[in-house]
Amino acid sequence: MKKNIDLELYSLRHSSAHVLAAALKNLWPAIMFGIGPVIDEGFYYDIYLDNGQKLSEDDFPKIEAEMKNIISNNDPFIQYDLDFSKALDWSKKNKQKFKTELINDLIREGTTNFADLNKSEIGTFDSNKTKSGKVSFYKCGDFEDLCRGPHIQKTGDIKAFKLLKLSGAYWRGDSKNIQMQRIYGISFFSQAKLDNYITLTEQARQRDHRKLGTELDLFVFSDLVGSGLPMFTPRGTVLREQIINYSNELRLKYHFQKVFIPHITKKDLYEVSGHWAKFGDELFLVKSQETSDQLVLKPMNCPHHTRIYASKPRSYRELPIRYLETTTVYRDEKSGELGGLNRVRSITQDDSHVFCQDDLISQEIDKLLACAKELYSTVGMSLKVRLSYRDDSDNYLGSKELWEKSQQQLKTAVENNSLEFVEETGEAAFYGPKIDFMVTDALGREHQLATIQLDFVQPERFKLRFTNELGEEESPVMIHSALLGSIERFLSVYIEHTGGRFPVWNAPEQVRLITINQQKEIIDFAESISNKAFDMGLRLTVDSESESISKKIRQAELMKVPYTIVIGEKELLSSNVTPRIRSDLKDPILAKSELNIDEFLKIVSQEANLRISKSTF
Repeated sequence: MKKNIDLELYSLRHSSAHVLAAALKNLWPAIMFGIGPVIDEGFYYDIYLDNGQKLSEDDFPKIEAEMKNIISNNDPFIQYDLDFSKALDWSKKNKQKFKTELINDLIREGTTNFADLNKSEIGTFDSNKTKSGKVSFYKCGDFEDLCRGPHIQKTGDIKAFKLLKLSGAYWRGDSKNIQMQRIYGISFFSQAKLDNYITLTEQARQRDHRKLGTELDLFVFSDLVGSGLPMFTPRGTVLREQIINYSNELRLKYHFQKVFIPHITKKDLYEVSGHWAKFGDELFLVKSQETSDQLVLKPMNCPHHTRIYASKPRSYRELPIRYLETTTVYRDEKSGELGGLNRVRSITQDDSHVFCQDDLISQEIDKLLACAKELYSTVGMSLKVRLSYRDDSDNYLGSKELWEKSQQQLKTAVENNSLEFVEETGEAAFYGPKIDFMVTDALGREHQLATIQLDFVQPERFKLRFTNELGEEESPVMIHSALLGSIERFLSVYIEHTGGRFPVWNAPEQVRLITINQQKEIIDFAESISNKAFDMGLRLTVDSESESISKKIRQAELMKVPYTIVIGEKELLSSNVTPRIRSDLKDPILAKSELNIDEFLKIVSQEANLRISKSTF
């Protein structure tokens, strides 16, 4: 089950997917069905029409009308079981070849988890039934489908729903298989909740970082460069670097040291670390024309950082050793999963690694959590964490005693920092427990952006050692951390969170001066202000184009510039200005009718340097 919704809502949306399938079956009797799971944002069903016929969103009204007819019948959801042979008879009789394939796989592989068969998070077969050779079905009205449940009592309990979009989807997520159509929908127990969802969806559409990235001239993609490889414009680079510099500054305060590593490496490094066996098919391979070495573009930084640590003997007196590097890694993500900055192939990480003794874990986690609290408070996003622990299986390395001690250290550190948290068993990495940063944006959406992870495995794999107080060799613990995670993904969230109305400290353009005409004295005065601003480290531009004042003001508004000042004869003679303040900024001082230009620049400089946010996102 999806973790982000409760069982009642899950059941409603699961049932809504069945009603969607039933409606499609009534309208297109020859239709074939794939899977129809619940997801965080509603539900979907994968379908294939006879002869590859394609639906469009123009078909949604008649599909929704048919769904309403089915709902009005108020048919109950009835569960029953069939043994494997009868389940196969059913799928063949109904010409449901995709269901036949799944049942055959279930029989052949003896799998009790449907999710393993179709690469979906939602299972269709009840594991207890399949262990006994039976498959669970559900029926509502004339429609029957393989399903493990749960469902609501009857179709009439669906009070509000809407079909959202169509997309392509390869059967079982494999591009070698047939391409199906995926119909997405959403449902709620009340019309009011659906209406609120539609409102928030429209707000999200207006804040879409891809849309704003174009409108605000922040980043671009090019077919000549390749999918998932964003390039940042001068304006976007300002935003990006301001965020990165802040993240680095927070950790430099705790004596992290910057290091630098190359972007390629021999694959041997990742064979030792274990990443080659686990992620080998996600790596970009590089061929040398000079040597026989098999090289790869680095997909992560931690193995390189172990080599810096291992470059000389270490003593307990040196520990903790803290490395910091903001650098780009590369992963060969599937093209169908790429989307704006949210999922890219060139991933910049504000990465850091701490090497320390076991008894220093808590104090090091305290430092990293303090950094995270300050950063997310500054960017205006509420922060909570998820503590990811091991379960009782044998899928983890290291002793259970060490795990229990480490998990308690993580929990204590989170409690000491007064952070809201949840605990999840079975979500740890195989090499150690972790803290996942969960942030909530201005639209109430939750995002997992970064982690702090304890690692007992790589120090052993790379034979990292230090000499302890007794003169004996000991293996350090490695703490992986990134405050932002993927810079690109963080920016996708942050741009949408702010709606592109960035606070002064990271706004690509902080002040725009608009000349009332092209008179030389006025332009020279504006340029002199620009020079003062530059010397103060401010980002100020001068618009002296021969456009109307109203048009130039409108252009500044569209670019969401925090402060705009019109420069004319009056300003030239008095050196006083009346700043136009962006609508979301609340500033009683700058809202005065007039300010001396030097006073104005000083106030803006202070606002930027102190990273003050006056925005109401």
